[in-house]
Amino acid sequence: MKNNLQKILPILSIVFLVFCCFIFIFLYKEINFNKKAFEENETKWQQETERREGIKLLNSSISKIEKEKSLLESHFAQSSNIVPFLDTIEALGNKVGAKTEVMLVDVPVESKNLNINMKASGSFEEIYKFITLLENSPYELEFISIDVQKQGAIDTSTKNNKKTDWEADLKMKLLSFIQ
Repeated sequence: MKNNLQKILPILSIVFLVFCCFIFIFLYKEINFNKKAFEENETKWQQETERREGIKLLNSSISKIEKEKSLLESHFAQSSNIVPFLDTIEALGNKVGAKTEVMLVDVPVESKNLNINMKASGSFEEIYKFITLLENSPYELEFISIDVQKQGAIDTSTKNNKKTDWEADLKMKLLSFIQ
């Protein structure tokens, strides 16, 4: 029996060794598989974190330049807000005391400009200041024609020296127009 036990122990040891080797190889492969999965997930996590940081940075940059953006947008008139643009131009005339009236607004099909015909009336000084304000407005205007004419005369028979009335016909293009 001792003889049999001496034969069985080495065989059991070898079987146990082979079994342990198989378990070791199996666990080693599982660890490597989990390591690769972990590295892939970590890479995805880092990419997502970088993307979120980029979004935060972009949002903070946008909020920092909001004033500049609104200032830039104020230089362009969009087809959806032509009326506020025209009101702004008429308000420039009211600031200097000239009476302004928009006669025609036209958007030619082939161009990206807005054509405007206006009449302004008042003293020569008021007309001149109005034209100067138009030239210096934040909108890019191109004057096609300006026709300034004297309409009345100074009334010298009374003590009221009424200012001479002048009338201006203005034809201009709004170059900073977005359709």
